Amino acid sequence: MQFEIRDSRPIWQQLAQQLRERIVKGEYPPGSHFPTVRELAAQAGVNPNTMQRAMGQLEADGLVITNRTAGRTVTEREDVLAEMRRTLAIQRTEEYLKDLQALGLDRAAARELLGAKGEENHE
Repeated sequence: MQFEIRDSRPIWQQLAQQLRERIVKGEYPPGSHFPTVRELAAQAGVNPNTMQRAMGQLEADGLVITNRTAGRTVTEREDVLAEMRRTLAIQRTEEYLKDLQALGLDRAAARELLGAKGEENHE
């Protein structure tokens, strides 16, 4: 899996965001073994300390659980996963609205575009 470092936010925050998304999308299913810090750091091409910081955030979010003898696993708590899914959706919505505002469009235009796209997908 590739990681993308693409903006001015600290790298560990970008890594944590991408891992959150992978977890809620099911790329790392609930209850499954989570890759080690070293494995993920090698995939991302970053220092293990940077990835450890990202992993610490995932633990704080409740998305991964550290078991001293078995490594890390993805949470099985559906409420935690649902809340993170909602949080990520809100972030994406805010980014979308901000991008449209930069184009000179307001929330009404955003709703219209979403409605038109939704109807297009149902045809």
